[in-house]
Amino acid sequence: MFQRLLVCTDLSDGLQRLVHFVPSLAATGIQQVTFLHCVPLDEGGRIPKVNQAKVDQARQYLGQAQEHGSAAIKVAIAVESGRPADVILKAVRDYQADLLMVGYPLRSAFSEQVFGSTAVELYSKASIPILSMRPQLISTYTTEELDLRLRHLFRHCMVPYDGSPTAQIAVQKIKQFAIQQQEAGQTVLEACNFCWVLDDVERREIPQEPFVAEARQKLAAVEQELEAVHLTVATEVRKGSAIAEVLAACLLPDISLIVVCHGNRSRWLQLSVPSFTHELLHCSWHPVLYLPSKVA
Repeated sequence: MFQRLLVCTDLSDGLQRLVHFVPSLAATGIQQVTFLHCVPLDEGGRIPKVNQAKVDQARQYLGQAQEHGSAAIKVAIAVESGRPADVILKAVRDYQADLLMVGYPLRSAFSEQVFGSTAVELYSKASIPILSMRPQLISTYTTEELDLRLRHLFRHCMVPYDGSPTAQIAVQKIKQFAIQQQEAGQTVLEACNFCWVLDDVERREIPQEPFVAEARQKLAAVEQELEAVHLTVATEVRKGSAIAEVLAACLLPDISLIVVCHGNRSRWLQLSVPSFTHELLHCSWHPVLYLPSKVA
């Protein structure tokens, strides 16, 4: 699926633990992993300067990952000073990353607007998929649990689906992943669940059956398309709040992550305009794989 992973960690978000799990990442098909940490400039004096002590500490800690490098996976370490979002986007280019991993803490949308969020800026600007992990959850895993979690990270995905062009992009990317892993002789992605949520609040006076039938028909076409590339597919139509129903749909199946595709990046930073993807990132304890609509 992905070959060049860029792990961005502030050394307190749980992702710093991954320096000890390089073989687990290799099991997902990752061939190169770069651990990146951004050290804020020391602005205590008149002229901002690099805090060399913190840079050295970060390099020493992240350097542990290089002990786990092998012929199957190369390991690189990058510790830079500067504005985090700029440093990360530059590293994406420098290391030719095709997947960006970030920690996305529990935080209100309002606080992001007031205090800012590096993650939100990355979602609005990055041209590659972004995998968000919940720091509070990663920190609670035992070594054995985290090893299994990483090895099976892409095994069974949940895809919120509504038949839109961006939802179709997600389907095509998943299909592409399936074909690529077959060509590589891998079995990383095994199954997909698709959940179509109909908003029954706005349509209380309108019969729901035609909408349900149309949704099921379109989901059946998706199921057939992906089963043709040897994926196990399940679909369902629900009624209610999109966020609540998608999260509920993740409870019983053995879901490893949620896959979303978002087409209007300008809406990310508009507090008055709700974004399903943005809300999902705030509510989901599952990892969320975000696919930009124009991803290559």
